[in-house]
Amino acid sequence: MTNLSNVTLTGGWVAVHSQKAVRADVEIQDGRVQRVIRSRAPNAIPSPNVDLEGYLILPGLINAHDHLEFNLFPRLGNGPYPNSEAWANDIYQPGRSPLREHCSVPKPVRLWWGGLKNLLSGVTTVCHHNPYEEEIFGRHFPVQVVKRYGWAHSLAFQKDPRDAYASTPKGAPFIIHLAEGTDARSGNEIFVLDRLGALDSRTVLVHGVALTPDGHALRRRRGARLIWCPTSNRFTLGTTLEARSMCRHESMALGSDSALTANGDLLDEIRAAHQEEGVGPDAIYSMVTESSASILRLREGQGTIRAGAAADLIAVRWNDSTPAETLVQADLGKIDLVMLSGTPRLLSAEMAQRWPRIARTGMEWITVGGTSRLVRVPVRRLLSETIKSFSDGVRLAGREVSA
Repeated sequence: MTNLSNVTLTGGWVAVHSQKAVRADVEIQDGRVQRVIRSRAPNAIPSPNVDLEGYLILPGLINAHDHLEFNLFPRLGNGPYPNSEAWANDIYQPGRSPLREHCSVPKPVRLWWGGLKNLLSGVTTVCHHNPYEEEIFGRHFPVQVVKRYGWAHSLAFQKDPRDAYASTPKGAPFIIHLAEGTDARSGNEIFVLDRLGALDSRTVLVHGVALTPDGHALRRRRGARLIWCPTSNRFTLGTTLEARSMCRHESMALGSDSALTANGDLLDEIRAAHQEEGVGPDAIYSMVTESSASILRLREGQGTIRAGAAADLIAVRWNDSTPAETLVQADLGKIDLVMLSGTPRLLSAEMAQRWPRIARTGMEWITVGGTSRLVRVPVRRLLSETIKSFSDGVRLAGREVSA
């Protein structure tokens, strides 16, 4: 197998949508899904084969909100706080431990750790809520980082986002933290944003916890969408938005936020969302696949498995559950394969035996929270550049790391 982007995954079950999987082969050419073949015809599988008997193939997950450089940090704060500004003012002490040690790790290294956190949890596309780092987020980065977007941090830290909104590329989302609180000021932010002319169908609001019924009504009239980060909200604010009523009538996306406030990775966020009353597996599945792709205006078929789409795929053991039910039960130990543009980026030990040796060239082992995986990441270099800042070892999104 000299071209890792040309391969056919045979014998597995392929997610058609949240409730249905079919036995099929996935033919990948030049990094895209060429065909999903439900019955083998003569000469139907021209490219090298990898046997995925016993596995369910899902679209690579889309993490709609992360701050990639903050995922080595521990959770910080002693909430609940009335709003995110109060939390930030409380925890921001860069001259004191633990911020001092963590900030001493070079930012490019911290960004790579954030990409690795996402890769380990089955994410193939992540939206970074900070400027796009052109020199870092290239083709060797662990996951794809959304590139076409506009952003403002929040009204608390960027009181007039009109320039950021106006500079957003045509047809791209404008993303802003909004209503991240429980107080009246947070609830009023959507009306402020509307008066500034930055609330419309391109606007994507992260958190939205403080939105009142009138605030949600305005949001819907303008066509603005929501990204939900339940564990981050509950840690900082003591509550989260009422997702049950919303996900029945409109699409939302799910984000992991960073380790500063969230409880782990996107899979942890998926399980937390499932524990919220009335939020079912089908809605959550959409939040990390097609709904998220729509909200972020992704153009390469992310969140689907269909002809022409980017071959961003994951595989987990098939247990006869629906794709959605399988996903809400997943943790790091259940992600056996992650492919980005048809190339394996993560392999479990068992899965690695199914691929030819050339497919594993350049990959390194890492153990995070007791789960060992082979990843296409320079693990030893990252550890050597990171460990010097810490006396008690490296933890990624709260989990102990070793190589």
